[in-house]
Amino acid sequence: MLRGVSFAAAAGELLHVAGPNGAGKTTLLRVCAGLLTPEQGAVTWRGKPIAADRDAYAAAFSYLGHSDGLKPDFTSRENLAFEVGLRRVVAAAEADATLAQVGLAGAEDQLARSLSAGQRRRLALARVMLAGTALWILDEPFTNLDAAGVAMVAGIVAEHAEAGGAVMFAAHQAPAIPRRPVRRVELA
Repeated sequence: MLRGVSFAAAAGELLHVAGPNGAGKTTLLRVCAGLLTPEQGAVTWRGKPIAADRDAYAAAFSYLGHSDGLKPDFTSRENLAFEVGLRRVVAAAEADATLAQVGLAGAEDQLARSLSAGQRRRLALARVMLAGTALWILDEPFTNLDAAGVAMVAGIVAEHAEAGGAVMFAAHQAPAIPRRPVRRVELA
């Protein structure tokens, strides 16, 4: 149960939600994403409660949960075209370039079901990157990644913040994010 949690994140900021298992990290992220309604208090975006204009808020953020949310019978490229296509048209070349950026060059036509857990996590992150949203809400984005994958995600998160985006992420052990300070919200 979350009580007394209050924080703000501005453009360019990174916010690490930390705490032991069961402390409410995922719950907090889901509340911030508007997937759960808080019993008390409110989540605001640009000074307005998110409930006031859910569509505008939904267009402003991308959410990556524990589940990668991929279509197992779609290829990597098809997953990106479908998921991001709900927001905007994605050209195959743009999808391929993003897949290469997350280390999935050569896996464009591979079915998601045949990817390793780490590769699926990379594909899910590519979806977040292509959405073009200002706010990223990431639940355990480093899960199933090797050391190179963790460094790659940390670099992508830093780039998003440097471009004026904000990132809120839950992680048990957050890696150093290059060139960017990270504020920590500790849940007990």
